[in-house]
Amino acid sequence: MNSLGRHVLVDLYDCDAALLNDLKFIEASMKQAAAGAGATVVAASFHPFNPCGVSGIVAIQESHLAVHTWPEHGFAAVDLFTCGSEIDPWPAYEYLKSAFGAAHGTAMEIHRGIPDRLADPKKVRGSDIDV
Repeated sequence: MNSLGRHVLVDLYDCDAALLNDLKFIEASMKQAAAGAGATVVAASFHPFNPCGVSGIVAIQESHLAVHTWPEHGFAAVDLFTCGSEIDPWPAYEYLKSAFGAAHGTAMEIHRGIPDRLADPKKVRGSDIDV
């Protein structure tokens, strides 16, 4: 499908709890995932939570990668948003699934900015779901 951006929503399950609570590891893994997808990292910001968990974002020239971890549940939620046709978010998904030690993961891709809807504003109706 032709679109301005690809947004992959990821849930990773049964991850290594110690890794999900390691801010430096999470930041390095997210940057490596971006690089593996062919993206250009421009900035990063990560925050540890008390008693556990990490949230962070890697801003890429082509959009962003974001993560939120729940070590106590072995769970990580990741957003991989890439713009343009040169960057493929799926290698980033595969890398993070492996890096976090996930037993399994689910992912769904959403296309953002569909050109025919951009050209005809009548096709976009507020908060209506148009599938």
